[in-house]
Amino acid sequence: MMEATGFDSRTIRGLVLAGGDGTRLQPYIQEVKGEKLPKQFVNFVGKHSMVEQTFRRVERLIPADQILTVITRQHLLHPEVHRQLARRRSETVVVQPSNKETGPGILLPLAFIYKRLPEAIVALFPSDHFILQEERFMSYVTLAIQAVKHDPSQIILLAIEPHKPEPEYGYILPCENSGSAYRFGTRPVSGFVEKPRPEIAVELVMAGALWNTMTMVFKLRTLWELVQRVHPALYAHFHRILEAIGTAEEQRTVNDVYDGLEPVNFSKEITEKIADRHPKSIAVLPVRDVFWSDLGSRERVLQVVRRLDRHSAEEIHAVTPCMQCL
Repeated sequence: MMEATGFDSRTIRGLVLAGGDGTRLQPYIQEVKGEKLPKQFVNFVGKHSMVEQTFRRVERLIPADQILTVITRQHLLHPEVHRQLARRRSETVVVQPSNKETGPGILLPLAFIYKRLPEAIVALFPSDHFILQEERFMSYVTLAIQAVKHDPSQIILLAIEPHKPEPEYGYILPCENSGSAYRFGTRPVSGFVEKPRPEIAVELVMAGALWNTMTMVFKLRTLWELVQRVHPALYAHFHRILEAIGTAEEQRTVNDVYDGLEPVNFSKEITEKIADRHPKSIAVLPVRDVFWSDLGSRERVLQVVRRLDRHSAEEIHAVTPCMQCL
């Protein structure tokens, strides 16, 4: 079907990353929930967990049956995980044998998408982020999809315009030359900085650096071929899985590959290498006027709760008439 956004949604696939363990938040989750539930399945704010909020956000743009979710086998030990995934079609949930970091966590579900639709455009979403202005954020995702349709050779990274220096976040440095801006508002990338020292974070914000959300949009075939160039060993493992998908050897092959895998961070080992070796293949789309938080610590969760309290108070004040005016 042709959407009002101007692209054919049948060619789009969503990917929700829910395979992490969230170890830093486990003491806090144990304290408030009484169990060590992976953080993406916890409702820190509102009635819905972070992964449920991610589903609702992504479904503003992509049909539910075109959204894949990757989890880790150990997550299925929790009844709450089963409950939250019960409405997802079984073929859209990819279970990895163990958590080997974001590299395998991304490439495994991509192999399943590639097997069925190698020309797909994929929009990738972490499931442990809080976004206040969801509709505005998804409008940027739509813009990134349009940019990839216009130039399928590019990977588009969405990055937030920061409201303060944050040493715990990763930063993307857009090229300073404003004349090098691409169509749809994207910009070339000059570098990445991961979790800088506080004084460096201040300098980065002043220099126009952006928070890396790890939300990205790309033509699947483009990314698959770039992985082969920048990390041939990892590519070989997942090409082996790709060939086994749909055969009697599928699950055994996945298990065998994971048994021999070392953890690989996708940002460090894939994205940054692409930017370094194939700079024209990657661009950043600055996202403005959106409150975003990576809920990676107790302090950050509490910051979001306080922000929501202020946001609700402002909304009430905006719609409540002044008593002196009545």
